[in-house]
Amino acid sequence: MGDTTNHVKKVSISKFFIYLVLAIASFLSIFPLYWMFVMATNHNSVINKVPPAILPGKELVTNFTNVLNTIDFFGALGNTLIVAVVTTVGVLFLCSLAGFAFAKFEFKGKNILFLLVLMTMTIPPQLGLIPQFIIISKLNWLNDLKAIIVPGLIDAFGIFWMRQYISSNVPDELVDAARIDGCSNFRIYWNVAIPVIIPAFATLAIIKFMYVWNDFLWPLIVLRDQSSFTIQIALRGLIDNYVRDNGMILSGTFWATVPLIVVFLLLNKLFIQSLTEGAVKS
Repeated sequence: MGDTTNHVKKVSISKFFIYLVLAIASFLSIFPLYWMFVMATNHNSVINKVPPAILPGKELVTNFTNVLNTIDFFGALGNTLIVAVVTTVGVLFLCSLAGFAFAKFEFKGKNILFLLVLMTMTIPPQLGLIPQFIIISKLNWLNDLKAIIVPGLIDAFGIFWMRQYISSNVPDELVDAARIDGCSNFRIYWNVAIPVIIPAFATLAIIKFMYVWNDFLWPLIVLRDQSSFTIQIALRGLIDNYVRDNGMILSGTFWATVPLIVVFLLLNKLFIQSLTEGAVKS
């Protein structure tokens, strides 16, 4: 009886420390967002005080109004939404198609091609800026959202992720049975693979959507006209060389972050499912 009691106490103590660590990690993860919200609701004079304010203020509407008067916030937000949604949908389709081919088809040079795809992940993106810019210029796509969308439609990590997930979760027997029933390769992909890999779609969608939404360097290079600015480029216009209104800057940054939070919350369940399925199966 005593051994059982001691065991229960040890389990309770271990659970307490686990929950404590999780609570601290959650606080550290959420605090930057909360701090940004606090700064977005306070006047610049309050932000610069020592110690700074830790509670929300009453300047949320005023600060956001200043953002709207300084930049075309909603226009840039709309451009970014178009780019992020179209690029993400394109990546999901093309990368899952390529991943399905690498996972379930046998063809000459498959392993070499897949190795080449993986090797592109080791190349810094900055090395491709000049040749990409030359191509975009010759296509007359400068100041056009196509200059951001088209180069982002293929993602090496997306192909790798889809290939690994399909290999583990789409049985070969299911694919063979579909072939016996007379299904074409694309129909096997569409009717057999896609229903199984929805969680992988969610994970890749979150990663790609966040990357495109936060991208700054490439849009800065190819977008020159304010009407085509994405949100990250537009937010740069909030920074004045002489007077820095931190409340206004953080207000714009906070509202530009809200769509990312919404997307993550919508796909959160499928995201967790995609990460835990392999562990459950093993």
